[in-house]
Amino acid sequence: MYRSRPSGNLDNKALSFLSSIAEDADLFYYDILGSQAHVIMLYEVGILAKKELVAILKGMDQLLTHPDSLNSYGDSASEDIHELVESAIIRMTDINSGGKMHTARSRNDQVILDIRMKLRDDLNRISANIILLIKSLLLQANNNVDSIMPMYTHLQQAQLGVFSHYLLSYCFSLTRDFERYSESYKRINYSPLGACAIGGSSMNIDRERVSSMLGFSDIVYNSIDATSSRDSLIEFASASLICMLNLCKIAEDFIVWSTSEFGFVLLDDRFSSSSSVMPQKKNPDPLELIRGKTGVLQGIFVAISTIMKGLPSGYSRDLQEIKPLLWKITSILEESLSIMVGVISTMSIDKNKMYAESSKSYAISLDIAEQLIQKGGISFRESHKLIGTLVDYAVKNGNIPLNLLKLSDISEALGLINYSNPDLTPEKIQSIIQRLTPENSIEYRTTKGSPNKNEQKEMISYITTKVNEYEELLEDRSNRLTIAKDKLNLKIKEFIDESS
Repeated sequence: MYRSRPSGNLDNKALSFLSSIAEDADLFYYDILGSQAHVIMLYEVGILAKKELVAILKGMDQLLTHPDSLNSYGDSASEDIHELVESAIIRMTDINSGGKMHTARSRNDQVILDIRMKLRDDLNRISANIILLIKSLLLQANNNVDSIMPMYTHLQQAQLGVFSHYLLSYCFSLTRDFERYSESYKRINYSPLGACAIGGSSMNIDRERVSSMLGFSDIVYNSIDATSSRDSLIEFASASLICMLNLCKIAEDFIVWSTSEFGFVLLDDRFSSSSSVMPQKKNPDPLELIRGKTGVLQGIFVAISTIMKGLPSGYSRDLQEIKPLLWKITSILEESLSIMVGVISTMSIDKNKMYAESSKSYAISLDIAEQLIQKGGISFRESHKLIGTLVDYAVKNGNIPLNLLKLSDISEALGLINYSNPDLTPEKIQSIIQRLTPENSIEYRTTKGSPNKNEQKEMISYITTKVNEYEELLEDRSNRLTIAKDKLNLKIKEFIDESS
C-alpha cells in the first residue's frame, strides 16, 4: 500500500526481512487507540467529514472487537501493524474515507506513539508488582525483628544482625527502583504524534488535542526529537536492568541461605524444583532463573544501546529492532517480580538455626572491640589488635567461641604479642567478653539504620509510609489513563450512535 515510488511488489524475502507484524501484535490495541484520537482530531480541524470519520471509527471498532477481521481485510503484504490496520480500514470503507486516516501522520511518529502508550501501561504494572514485593518483604520483616543471624561481607561472617535488617535493605533498593520507574514514566508520557516524518505538517492539525485525548502530559515539542529520539526507552531499559540486578542479589542471598550448609530459610515446595534422579533434592530453580534472566536483560540493555549508537538524527529502520527487546524486558520483570513475591511470602525462617550460628560466631568481635574501647580506655587500633589475636588463638585451638575462652587462654594469647596493660587485665577482658551476648551486642548498636530493634521499627514505619505514597501515585497515574480512555470511548460511541 505504501509503494508509490517503487514499482511492483517487494521481493518475498525482503518483505519477510522487513516485516515486524509478529512483534507488532502487542501494539495492535495501541495503534487503534492512537488512530481513533488522530481521526477525531482530523474531523475537529475540518480535514475529515463527519461521515468519513464515522466510517473509519466503525471500521476500527470492528477490528478491536473482532481482531480476526484484520487478516480478512488487511493487506497480507503489509510490512507492519500500521500498514495492516490502515489497509484494512481502506478496504472496509473506501480510499476516499479510509485513505484520509493517515493525513498529517507518518509511521515514524505513529510507531513511537504506540510504544510510549504501551510502555505507560507496562510501567504501571511493573510498579504495582514492585509495591507487592515491598509489602511481602515488610510482612516478613515485621515477623523477624528479633531473628538474630550473622551478617556477611565477602560471604564471611562479619557482624551480628537480624533477618529483618536484610529484608528492609531489599525494601530500600526497591523503593529506588519504583522511583526510577516513576521518573521514566514522566519522560515517556509525552505524545510524539503530529511530528509526522521528521519536520511536521502544513495541515492544520492540533497536536495538543491528540495528546490530551490519549492522556499524555504534553507533546514532545521538537519534531525531530519526537520521531528519532529513543533515550526514554533506554532509560526504561536501564531502570529495568537495575531492578533485575536488585532481584538477582535477593535471589542469590536466598539461594545461599537455603543450602544445607546454612539452612536459615526454607523455600516453600510451590517455589522449589526436584531432581530427575536424586530423590532428596529440593532446588531453588525459580530463584536461579531470576539470576539467569538478569543476564538476559543485561544483554538486552546492551543490544538496545548498541542499536542506538551511531544513528543519525531522524528515523532509521534500525529502531524497529528495539520493539521486541522492550516487550521482553516487560515480560522478564513482571514474571520475576511475581515469582519473588511468591518466594518471599511463603518461605519459612529457621530462627533457631540462625541464632545457633550467631552464638558461636566470631562476628561479635567488633562489638567486643568497641566495648574494650569504651570500658578499657584504649584506642580502636589497639583494641582491633587484641581481639584479632584472641580470635586467631581461638580458631587455632579448636574454634573456641570467644565467650568460652578461659582466663588462661586469654593470658596465653596476649602473651604471644607481649601485651600488658594494668587498666585492661585478662580478667577484665574476659568479663567484657562474657557479658556480651548476641542480643545486647545488637542492642548496644544504636546508630541510625542499624539492626537495633528500635531502628528496625523506624525503618519499617518509613518504608510503610513510602509504600502508601507510591500506591497513591500509581492510582493517580492509572486513573488519568483510564479517564482519558473512557472519555475517548464515550466520544467514539457518540459519533457512531449519532450516525445510526
